[in-house]
Amino acid sequence: MRELISDIAVLEETAEAVLRGRSEVALRLTELHRQVLAIAKSDPVCQRLMSVPGVGPVTALAYRTAVEDPSRFRKASLLGAHFGLTPRKYASGETDRNGRITRCGDRMVRSLLCEAATVLLCRVRSSNWLRRWGMQVAQRRGIRRAQIAVARRLAVILHRLWIDGTEFQVSRAGIGGAAAA
Repeated sequence: MRELISDIAVLEETAEAVLRGRSEVALRLTELHRQVLAIAKSDPVCQRLMSVPGVGPVTALAYRTAVEDPSRFRKASLLGAHFGLTPRKYASGETDRNGRITRCGDRMVRSLLCEAATVLLCRVRSSNWLRRWGMQVAQRRGIRRAQIAVARRLAVILHRLWIDGTEFQVSRAGIGGAAAA
């Protein structure tokens, strides 16, 4: 780019200002990323949450800050509704329809859980019970619905891992809390 605008002084000056700003933003983002990684690695709860395939430090930190106190949820299944990952219901007379997700609650955590679910379904190659379940849902209902279903299930699993103090188990055999969620 510098070669193309080297003979026009105004464009060269403007482009240099933009490039300096871009490099400054990239530097700041790198520093913030390092801080997030350091916080997530030093927190035992985040380490446990990151044991789930697809859940990274940003998702673990966002989930931890959104939930704050896991004991305020009587059941882990309430977290799906808390983050807006449950279907809307329309019921009137004999009509009873399920709609799209409610999208109430914390938008950032909902989108990060959906992203983690997508990573689990599409990028993670190691076999685990959650990925197999999600792929079965995807075959029956489609990948978009499977993504939401896995995201809702991730919210429940992360809550159970936090409460139980356990790590994610690859197989369902012998699991009580995390897999039954």
